[in-house]
Amino acid sequence: MPPELSEQAQQIIPLLGILLAGVFAGMALERFLSSKRRQEWKRRNKWRWERERRKGDILDGLWPVPKPPPPKPTDPADQLRIVMSADFTIQPLLNKSEVRVFKELDRMVIGCNPAWQVMAQVSLGEILRSSDADAYSCINSKRVDLLLVDENCSPKHALEYQGHAHHQGKAAARDAVKKEALRRAGIGYHEIIGGHTTPSELKRLVEKLVLRPAPPDSEPAAETDL
Repeated sequence: MPPELSEQAQQIIPLLGILLAGVFAGMALERFLSSKRRQEWKRRNKWRWERERRKGDILDGLWPVPKPPPPKPTDPADQLRIVMSADFTIQPLLNKSEVRVFKELDRMVIGCNPAWQVMAQVSLGEILRSSDADAYSCINSKRVDLLLVDENCSPKHALEYQGHAHHQGKAAARDAVKKEALRRAGIGYHEIIGGHTTPSELKRLVEKLVLRPAPPDSEPAAETDL
């Protein structure tokens, strides 16, 4: 390298170093000033954020937000107070169509085995058990329309009456949950279709499901206390 270029390079390199240092210092200063401006803006507008926080979400009012249901009273004294201040009326256990099916089914079941019983609107939480708390909560409040129990009141078969408007909304999905839970417990599930299942079809179904009573023993059974 010629001596002239070497001398120029020696003069330029320090200048470049000073220039780069100035650039980095300017960037750091700008970041510092920007951070201070943001902090000052937050300080000045803190009251606005506090107001929005007290009001709720900043988007409140743009669309309705459903309110969570109030907690159910669990204390018996609170429940008694609420019940004493309310009015109650009778609610039929079955509608008219279900009553007709119930009477016919009860007559057929007794004709096959007088020890069997037909029960109506039975809660699955009363006839099923599960060690899985989440699974049990899925079926606890669900019911079956009709239930066949044997002489020991052991559930054997569930019968659901499907009316004309039964499969509206989420009814089919709810039935699928009940059907699977019953199947896993070993309880049969059968549907009676309103306007389609004939009395003869119902009779054949009952004769298929209900076990015939055992023949009487030669010696009378000893009586037991209730």
